[in-house]
Amino acid sequence: MSADAPPRRPLKPATQLVHGGTQRSSFGELSEALYLTQSFAYPTMEAAEARFKGDEPGFIYSRFSNPTVAMFEQRMCLLEGTEAARATASGMAAVTASLLAQLKAGDHVVSARALFGSCLYVVEDLLPRLGIASTLVDGADLEQWKAAVRPETKLFFLESPTNPGLEVYDLKAIADIAHEAGAKLVVDNVFATPLLQKPFDFGADVVVYSATKHIDGQGRCLGGVILASQALIEESVHNFLRQTGPAMSPFNAWVMLKGLETLPLRVAQQTASAAKIADFLAEEKAVGRVLYPFRADHPQADLARRQMSGGGTLVSFNMAGGKAAAFRLANALEVVKISNNLGDAKSLITHPATTTHQRLTPEARASLGIGDGLLRLSVGLEDADDLVDDLARGLWAAARA
Repeated sequence: MSADAPPRRPLKPATQLVHGGTQRSSFGELSEALYLTQSFAYPTMEAAEARFKGDEPGFIYSRFSNPTVAMFEQRMCLLEGTEAARATASGMAAVTASLLAQLKAGDHVVSARALFGSCLYVVEDLLPRLGIASTLVDGADLEQWKAAVRPETKLFFLESPTNPGLEVYDLKAIADIAHEAGAKLVVDNVFATPLLQKPFDFGADVVVYSATKHIDGQGRCLGGVILASQALIEESVHNFLRQTGPAMSPFNAWVMLKGLETLPLRVAQQTASAAKIADFLAEEKAVGRVLYPFRADHPQADLARRQMSGGGTLVSFNMAGGKAAAFRLANALEVVKISNNLGDAKSLITHPATTTHQRLTPEARASLGIGDGLLRLSVGLEDADDLVDDLARGLWAAARA
């Protein structure tokens, strides 16, 4: 045996998600402590003054920061491979703050057109009301990104894979266009999860998540998180969150910490099941088209395999019989539940045209490939064979017009 100690290698994600960022009190608790407190006591008035000035580390008020929330933020940094994070009350709070914290009246944002409905509202309706112009582009068309740039362009924003069409965008190429224009790229990475895609590796400046989805993963709590360099967080995001107040609660942060412990196991099984279900649906005559990033017939399959380590947990598919057939299928399901959520332990099916994207005009939905027959399936932790059987019964019912 060698006289030298074995080398200390960097911990892998699955280990970091169990142990990373943990702060233990003097009691030595094994599970992370839940600091369910609004405020904190100071040993002296001088200490309070120093904390408020930023001259002394420590907690002040849970709207600013909290020990349990800080553990969640640190664990997310270790998983994502970045310097800083701030947790928020919801995924949309994270998206909104990540944009508004870096923008002012007179600025301009370029965004991919294919966005979750609430994200589209922020970009298309809210920002212009605040004097911030926005331009929507086809995210897959690099020339449109280039053509949309103005002297006042400050941010690019996109999600990839997209909701619900599962389009995959070239993150490196888009980041390069943004940086050449002096802008930053913000990526909503919720569909890929932090395990299957690392936007920072491709040049993203900010990554946002709805922690409500895979990170909790069991349908319990709302939450979001913004990740970026320490400088960007300190210069813009932290003070914005501190003053406007969309803070994650300590309890929700504790739930998210517990969710992170099992994230690799859940995402691996859900991804494997999603791939199997996509292949099953592709063989069904009643299904017009199946969208899954790692299938060879996906329009950006090669790009997806370069950027992602797995195809993800979601499958979208079109029912040839339109809305009526889609409704009949969903209503006949017993294992899969109808819900607008995703990333849950339970498999969930959604009709985007009448739920998440219903505020769009029919023409706008059509431009995004969201037809009346489109269904989005978020694959859960049930046995994949049971899910296939359930879908087979749903397809049988859909055919009985």
